[in-house]
Amino acid sequence: MERFSRTRCFLGNKKFSALQKATVAIVGVGAVGGYAAEGLARAGVGHLRLVDFDTIQPSNINRQILALESSIGRPKVDVARERIALINPDCRVEALRLFAAEETLDEILSPAPDILIDAIDSLNPKVQLLAGAHRRKITTFSSMGAALRTDPLKIKVGDIMTSNHCPLAKHVRNRLRRQGVGGGIYCIYSTERVNFTYQGPEKTTQPASAYEDRGRTRNVLGSLPTITGIFGLILANEVILHLTKEI
Repeated sequence: MERFSRTRCFLGNKKFSALQKATVAIVGVGAVGGYAAEGLARAGVGHLRLVDFDTIQPSNINRQILALESSIGRPKVDVARERIALINPDCRVEALRLFAAEETLDEILSPAPDILIDAIDSLNPKVQLLAGAHRRKITTFSSMGAALRTDPLKIKVGDIMTSNHCPLAKHVRNRLRRQGVGGGIYCIYSTERVNFTYQGPEKTTQPASAYEDRGRTRNVLGSLPTITGIFGLILANEVILHLTKEI
């Protein structure tokens, strides 16, 4: 296929075929997850399961690839599905408008994807998803904190239990340990030291249907479109390498 000729040329037929046959689930298709989905779709991954309960808001435009004037108010997973269809019409896309929580994990993780990308920015749902995927023995790549960072050279890839200088990763590690989770979860994190100053409250989810009580107001951390995008593309790159490394 002409659109993937350079990827096929670089990887070779067998490795490219592995991407076409792979299923990758991405939970959270905002600032980080949106770019991860973009990278995987353009690489030729054949099946993407996209999970996000939220809708696109004006405040997303500074950093989210799906956020445009024309997409404001629409569910992120629907916009992502349409965009991926324009990149690769042959990609099978599941768009699940779900809030990641203990009671939705079976739907999100069944059947088990080849790889899970966690791009959630809320602590409790993040830990529930990571613990659930670990119990199910699903290979997982997780994004830690990208907000407030400015130095892309300090972005690292490693096991979440050995990550350092990331406050979010520290909280996630502690909670995972309490659930009996040790190593084995890959993460993208930054070693850049940051000063956490909040800019004010923002409604981060749009309550609806069975999840009306999920929307809540919380503090907002500033972020650049460059760093969050780099986090997402590194996630996509790591997934591509993982899917093709033993072929």
